[in-house]
Amino acid sequence: MLVTSKRLFDAALKSKFAIPATNFVDQYTLRAYIAVAERQQLPLIISFAQAHNEVMPLEEAAVLGRYYAELARVPIVLHLDHGEDVDFVKRAVDLGFTSVMIDASQDTLDENIRKTKEVIAYAHEKGVVVEAEIGHVGSGDNYENHDHSDSIYTTVEEAKHFYQATNVDSLAISIGTAHGNYVGLPKINFERLHDIAESVAVPLVLHGGSSSGDDNLSRCAGSGIVKINIFTDIMNGAVRNLIVEGKSYFDIQEQMRAGMEACLQHYYHIFKTKSVNL
Repeated sequence: MLVTSKRLFDAALKSKFAIPATNFVDQYTLRAYIAVAERQQLPLIISFAQAHNEVMPLEEAAVLGRYYAELARVPIVLHLDHGEDVDFVKRAVDLGFTSVMIDASQDTLDENIRKTKEVIAYAHEKGVVVEAEIGHVGSGDNYENHDHSDSIYTTVEEAKHFYQATNVDSLAISIGTAHGNYVGLPKINFERLHDIAESVAVPLVLHGGSSSGDDNLSRCAGSGIVKINIFTDIMNGAVRNLIVEGKSYFDIQEQMRAGMEACLQHYYHIFKTKSVNL
């Protein structure tokens, strides 16, 4: 069933778990993700990033996302990930996304607030929830065309000010992860996470979950993070054990599907995700 994230996040906060947010780039990724969610009887956030608009136009992503979400027997959120400009985010709202992210984290704080408030005013009129980002989660080598930039940690003071100014539905924070592949495990600032979770009454989101370490992510899931983005690890899982020679197109698709499903099933366990009755 196609839903917004509001009641899912409420349940996640109460029961201390996180929900995976998996980026899709075609119908095969969508089918793999939702198949796992249905087997496990768990909620899922299927995300489409503005950075992938060249791979799949937003209009096509909306049609496919809504189609598979509405057929699903578990709660599915159709989310726009890293919407980089207001007009693109508004298009996603108009096309039926149930959740959108405006990522103005590299703008000034005042400009980030202004853009977020504009998106909230537009989205809330249509029953769509809004995620924003404070601080900045940088990038390593990845499957998206983010700038390769350093992370800027979220401060408690800015998070409080931002939430009070916008009343955003969920807030992505930067506490040590990065998008894409990186060597070694990141050092997660759990003290900063605790302080933000205690000071700001809003569901918190973690970007850059891939390669961040199972123990780190499991701890985040029990410390106020309700949504963890996983994409690079799933794409790596799709091709890790791929055998091409002598295989048909359909054999290759099946191998990739199995790899993606195994990765998502693993993270459901790590995030302690629980079923939610809506």
